[in-house]
Amino acid sequence: MKHLPQIKAVMTPFPYSIKDRASLEEAGEHMRQHDIRHLPVMRKGQLIGVLTDRDIAIYSDHEKLGADRRKLMVSDISMPPVYVVELNEPLDNVLIHMAREQLDCALVTKKGKLVGLFTVTDVCRTFARHLRDQFRPGHGDDAA
Repeated sequence: MKHLPQIKAVMTPFPYSIKDRASLEEAGEHMRQHDIRHLPVMRKGQLIGVLTDRDIAIYSDHEKLGADRRKLMVSDISMPPVYVVELNEPLDNVLIHMAREQLDCALVTKKGKLVGLFTVTDVCRTFARHLRDQFRPGHGDDAA
């Protein structure tokens, strides 16, 4: 009998993170360098928020801030973690919650420490793998 996978089977382990006192400019460069869109924010080793590429784009282009935008710190604009799950959470629970709340990521912890990140990109990758496993060429295909 097959068992539902847990989030740990499909998350991105050991995600990049950034300190809350880093500059917004530094965070943007970090995201570009590592080709990521979500950046967990840490303070003294504790998860306190998440920063997205959209957050950076909004504040980087905000004309009203003028020169002050270079002074913005990650802690000024990062959002508190909106969805945190434990490492052994069943994947279906995570997917249902993300869909219902229209979330694009879940932060994965083990005993309160950040260990992974699960994004919509991970969802797509996982679902594509599932479809390929279920519908391999030659398995039930009817010849035309």
